[in-house]
Amino acid sequence: MQVLHDAPLAPLTTFRLGGPARRLVTATTDAEVVEAVQEADRAGEPLLLLGGGSNLVIGDKGFDGTVLRIATAGFAVRGEVLELAAGEVWTDAVARTVELGFAGIEFLAGIPGSAGATPVQNVGAYGQEVSTTVTEVVAYDRRSGETVVIPGAECGFSYRSSRFKADPERYVVLRVRFALEDAGGLSAPVKYAEVARTLGVGQGERVPLATARETVLALRAGKGMVLDPADHDTWSAGSFFTNPILDEAEWAAFLDRARDHLGPDAAPPVYPAGDGLLKTSAAWLIDRAGFAKGWGDGPARISTKHTLALTNRGDATTEDLLALAREVRDGVLRVFGVSLVNEPVLVGAGPL
Repeated sequence: MQVLHDAPLAPLTTFRLGGPARRLVTATTDAEVVEAVQEADRAGEPLLLLGGGSNLVIGDKGFDGTVLRIATAGFAVRGEVLELAAGEVWTDAVARTVELGFAGIEFLAGIPGSAGATPVQNVGAYGQEVSTTVTEVVAYDRRSGETVVIPGAECGFSYRSSRFKADPERYVVLRVRFALEDAGGLSAPVKYAEVARTLGVGQGERVPLATARETVLALRAGKGMVLDPADHDTWSAGSFFTNPILDEAEWAAFLDRARDHLGPDAAPPVYPAGDGLLKTSAAWLIDRAGFAKGWGDGPARISTKHTLALTNRGDATTEDLLALAREVRDGVLRVFGVSLVNEPVLVGAGPL
């Protein structure tokens, strides 16, 4: 277990922003993770868990406590069950499952971050969410002081959320188990329209696993959503805002405002979200509110490839980023009456 003091955190995040940690602990085994958490809890020390740093915005002053970097390794397949240690690099794990011929997470290729973060955020993209494949989460329960196994059905999964995100001070994810599918080298059924169009197949059809993964990687790269140190469009947290979910009354009010602003033929994207709720596109809202790709003239700007990504152009501060986020959020609210919610976790950097 490595311990550093006054340690830079910006290089450990995809935004490359934020001040130092008073104390940075890197744990490479589950036992070390638990030991570090227990030590911080006994001392009453503020604790921040850090995986791949891809969904995190750290304030310019840094973190006045212990940052626990979870760098555990472990990839195992038993039958059709995949078990990943929390510190495994997610996109590498997806690549390995595709190579082994298992379907279930191939459309989540290229998503930065660690495996342990996937159930916390209920990571999803291109028609897949981990909630559909997670069978168990092994976690350290800081309240009881025990390691517990939580069935997938008890994880409280919802759109980009879970019981782990709802109660961030309680659980530390150690391992995640997924139920995959041996479909004879084929992918899960293609659900996302953009992927189906790119592949030239109908929604519901299957394609070779490697083709599915390569297609998603190409789509993500075209939107600046695959990490590249030389490309400032990827110095981001991916999607900065979640797609808004509205009830029927909210949708009707939004539709009226959209047509007032854009004309009577305006047709915002709409997707069913269950229980009478409707989901629309945050990227559509941002663009139609006047914030186009590349918008901004400061060190933090909207990506030139995707309106949903806010980026560090190389010398931004966290406050630069937050000022941009507030401007976009307030602009969308002013035009459409819809409140955007940030997807990355803000630590010492908010509220937005």
